[in-house]
Amino acid sequence: MSTSAPINRRLTKKIYVGDVAIGGDAPISVQSMTNTDTCDVAATVAQIERCVEAGADFMRVSTPTMDTVEAFGKIRKLVSVPLVADVHFDHKIALAVAEAGADCLRINPGNIGSDAKVREVVACARYHNIPIRIGVNAGSLEKEIQRKYSEPTGEAMLESAMRHIDILERLNFDQYKISVKASNVFLTLDAYRLISAQIDNPLHLGVTEAGVYRTGAVKSAIALGGLLLDGIGDTIRISLAAEPEEEIKIGFDILKSLNIRSNGVNFIACPSCSRQEFDVIRVMTALESRLDDIREPMNLSVIGCKVNGPGEAKEADIGIVGAAKRSLVYRMGEKSHLIDTNNLVDEIESMVRAHAEELEKSRENEIIRVG
Repeated sequence: MSTSAPINRRLTKKIYVGDVAIGGDAPISVQSMTNTDTCDVAATVAQIERCVEAGADFMRVSTPTMDTVEAFGKIRKLVSVPLVADVHFDHKIALAVAEAGADCLRINPGNIGSDAKVREVVACARYHNIPIRIGVNAGSLEKEIQRKYSEPTGEAMLESAMRHIDILERLNFDQYKISVKASNVFLTLDAYRLISAQIDNPLHLGVTEAGVYRTGAVKSAIALGGLLLDGIGDTIRISLAAEPEEEIKIGFDILKSLNIRSNGVNFIACPSCSRQEFDVIRVMTALESRLDDIREPMNLSVIGCKVNGPGEAKEADIGIVGAAKRSLVYRMGEKSHLIDTNNLVDEIESMVRAHAEELEKSRENEIIRVG
């Protein structure tokens, strides 16, 4: 039985970053940005691979200099996911990194100089069949917009965004996505709701400079959750003062909580109380770490006692009801067997991995059958 309310997703134009579709009926993608020195190719590739292992659909890499463009080209050949090149102001870098294999350019057309330079970048993007991401941030609005509105507002961010969009539209370039990010939750919500009513191109959601891991994750969940419930958003990035693979995990956690997209284990666990028959916090902390590599979607319920345990277990793929000495296991809603309560972590990990293998084989067989 489904308990989720339907989300009527806003229909947007579909574009592609490499082979990843953004918008339209495509799944909402999850991305992050490297924080290594781009010229350190080995470190950047390793970080991208960690993000891919966490589920990243594509990654953004900063290219502030021509040296980083050369490194970007090497990185592009060593990783499997599409790469967005992050460029600011310098149109020559945008041209060079497009030639080096970028799958998308993150550059604001209004900030790269003369009309001739803008036309050159757009022509290059069109030639290489790559989109442009326009990124408007509340903290870096144009000076005249700052004077007009006195402070960042949703309307100010909308005006800034439309300026950049108009440049591309005048050049008959419609392969773009856009973000209107702020560090304030309410400003973020306001800006995205305004822009979503004006354009039908894909929207890249995010709370910029959200903060450290815990508080940033909360702010991002509130803002992005609200927008996603409104049907707004086609790709997301969680901006944390944390490692980028953690951003990927939080992004998928937000999508999983809304039943929008699954990636790995969805943990259902009680907060623990004096009724618990085992140390729920210790067990769940260990399981979260051990099962971090699982990508097959499944629900795992681990409840410390028999008050809420059976009800939750029946709704999960694998459910554990805690009891002294021997805890009860449910599989796909049915009672299955008893396991040693003192060895829960090993027992549960073994069951989850076995179920993940079953799901993977079933998916591969379905692909073969359909193919």
